[in-house]
Amino acid sequence: MKVTILGSSGQIGAYLTEYLRGKGHEVTEFDIVNGEQEDLTAIPNKKLIHDIRLSDFVFFLAFDVGGSRYLAKYQHTFEFINNNARLMANAFTEIAANNVPFVFASSQMSNMSYSPYGVMKRVGELYTEALKGLTVHFWNVYGIEHDYEKSHVITDFIRKGFENDTVEMLTDGTESRQFLYAEDCCEALETIMLKYNEFKSEDKLHITTHKYATIKEVASIITDCFKEIGKDVTYQPAATKDSVQLDKKNEADLYILNWWLPKTSIEEGIKKVFTEMKNARI
Repeated sequence: MKVTILGSSGQIGAYLTEYLRGKGHEVTEFDIVNGEQEDLTAIPNKKLIHDIRLSDFVFFLAFDVGGSRYLAKYQHTFEFINNNARLMANAFTEIAANNVPFVFASSQMSNMSYSPYGVMKRVGELYTEALKGLTVHFWNVYGIEHDYEKSHVITDFIRKGFENDTVEMLTDGTESRQFLYAEDCCEALETIMLKYNEFKSEDKLHITTHKYATIKEVASIITDCFKEIGKDVTYQPAATKDSVQLDKKNEADLYILNWWLPKTSIEEGIKKVFTEMKNARI
């Protein structure tokens, strides 16, 4: 299939681009890191119009987003809200004009109305419902990241562990999350694309492991990875609680498990990311 990935250089997009090409699909990358011609906030965008017109399928992964540190700093700013509003209006307009099947990447935070990020994702869901596309809810997908300002907890902890013997955590580490390895996420997304007509727009497609781990447990797994290479790293919990999700939790819908099952445990996934990051430093 001819697939356009909006946000192709992001954490999920980079993995998905490589994964789909490996499966024989023709992938068109679209990401601001490739130059101003791929800026989704530029309205109109000639390349966006061209690429979507030639697509059999679109994955809408692009968003101004990052890990907890990034969201705590930026999600209440005008720039954050404006960027996401503009890129959604731009992309959805072209998707609608070409009636192309698509998946919009939302978040398990989309019902958390106190979070500007969650609210913007909910807006994207409403666009998607109106266009009869499919919404997927991601639950803390992790893998290699190159933009450290936007990095999420696992890659952030690993990077800082290579740089320091003691790493200060943002929170007390008691909050629990469901984590999903990026390659498992790619398999789920391809499955949804290939079986697109088997789903309805209102289906709750939650892509996750359905297993919780605390941030302290994540830190412990990473600590063990460092011990295996002879480095002692201590992750020091803060006194404060999580200020982004306010320690609130949702329950993931099981519907997607009729078509796809996650394969990689949190221990296996972290070890894979750790090894890749270690080899990149050698």
